[in-house]
Amino acid sequence: MKKLSVQDIDLKGVRVLTRVDFNVPMNEAREITDDTRIRASLSTIELIRARGGQIILMSHLGRPKGERVESMSLQPVADRLAELCGAPVRFVPDCVGEEAEAALSTLKEGEIVLLENLRFHSEETANDPQFAAALARWGEVYVNDAFGTAHRAHASTVGVAQHFELRVSGLLMAKELDNLQGLLERPAQPFVAVLGGAKVSGKIEVIENLLDRVDSILIGGGMAFTFFKVHGLEVGASLVEDGLQDTVRGILERAKNSRTRILLPQDVVVSNEFSEKGALKEVLVTDIPENWQGLDIGPRTTKFFAEEIARARTVFWNGPMGVFEMPRFARGTRAIARAIARATEQGARTVVGGGDSVAAVNQLDLADSISHLSTGGGASLELLAGKTLPGVEVLSDVSSSPV
Repeated sequence: MKKLSVQDIDLKGVRVLTRVDFNVPMNEAREITDDTRIRASLSTIELIRARGGQIILMSHLGRPKGERVESMSLQPVADRLAELCGAPVRFVPDCVGEEAEAALSTLKEGEIVLLENLRFHSEETANDPQFAAALARWGEVYVNDAFGTAHRAHASTVGVAQHFELRVSGLLMAKELDNLQGLLERPAQPFVAVLGGAKVSGKIEVIENLLDRVDSILIGGGMAFTFFKVHGLEVGASLVEDGLQDTVRGILERAKNSRTRILLPQDVVVSNEFSEKGALKEVLVTDIPENWQGLDIGPRTTKFFAEEIARARTVFWNGPMGVFEMPRFARGTRAIARAIARATEQGARTVVGGGDSVAAVNQLDLADSISHLSTGGGASLELLAGKTLPGVEVLSDVSSSPV
């Protein structure tokens, strides 16, 4: 069901309580090293301002586990947001209580307020009803623009929404849902899914839901070695999830009776230690030496995968092809990013999600060459696994809207 959007409602003089995802990386000096998530919500913030709304923003940062951790304060985010908006952003050092109430009592039309880290209160992740009610006091309309947390049933994503008649998606949320649901509902064929990352366990349900929906699934990263093990190959010291071998075997059997091909690497880059200093070899997957571990896809696989992507009209990618954080083992991931960018230029619809995959695109300055970069790795995977996202389900449906 299509959800009501912030574009669909009157905001003049209205207090708009807006859940954003400002969970951005910072260095030890408390400097933001990647402001992508802040920029992603600017369109929603600017729309509310332009229509005369009063903007109360709330977000989490890191995992403080219910404690006030100064290194996880959102103060630097408020400063950066002010720079990006070209307007003052008032920072409130708590998200509930008298201090927040005093700060919000003087809020004027078009003003922006950012509340302190929601997760400084354990009640946030517990979806505590009283905490949700306390947050709900600050607004007259609820907007959720935090797609990256939509798969979590927390107070700020689910509990608080139940206190509002109007519960709408932000522009970013609407864009994410349109792009990701479009992959399942109306993809142009051929449709290629590229899945990587360390463990197959995080992708099992996605693979199962994509069988018969996609033409091919390209498997890379550490998760490939569990597939190799099921095929009877020796994988040396490479990562294998032994408890999932029967599940993988079942997926491979299902794939035989579907139109989907599951394609595995043909060669890998292996090392005798998990570091940038070990010896390196490029070997066929049938020739992985004992006690060596696979840390990237090899050049033959890179070419093979790139050719599959080049034929696609729709591409979804989540997860690196190797240990992307080590430059020696990032070549496969970067090659896939380039191949997807080329496919986009040839007219394919391309969607990239997941931290490392998006990081590879950004590092290569290819963001403008991808149809859609998703801000929510976990949420995007759950959506493609066919699951309902709690933070989306609670929003007002267009057909049932009082507007």
